Amino acid sequence: MTPEERLAELGLTLPEVVPPLAAYVPAVRSGNHVYVSGQVPFVDGKLPTTGKVGAEVDPERANELARICALNGLAALKTVVGELSEVVRIVKVVGFVASDPGFTGQAQVINGASELFAEVLGEAGRHARSAIGMAVLPLDAPVEVELIAEVR
Repeated sequence: MTPEERLAELGLTLPEVVPPLAAYVPAVRSGNHVYVSGQVPFVDGKLPTTGKVGAEVDPERANELARICALNGLAALKTVVGELSEVVRIVKVVGFVASDPGFTGQAQVINGASELFAEVLGEAGRHARSAIGMAVLPLDAPVEVELIAEVR
């Protein structure tokens, strides 16, 4: 089963890639690696939720938003490689969580992204990862996810 077929089985479709908000591109290929810029959880070009996790945003919702970030990341990746079956492995994921000062569950929030990559890409979706708490993210997004993928 291809990654695109897995997406369909999960009831998901890749969104349109949101145009960059600043001076960068969504994804760049260098050799056998694609570096995907940080993706916030845009849905139809808008943030469905804003605020700090552990304050205005509960961790379960933030986990869902991390899944959206991952889906947006796959969309950006696909624009560079054509088909997600070209992905050999998601090598590294970095997740940023806009956190209330007392919130310490960043890893569980970013699990949303990690789990989506594994659901769509199977073993190739398992990766090294960092989950980092931040004071604030662009546009007051609760989460942001970037990734590096090895491709054919």
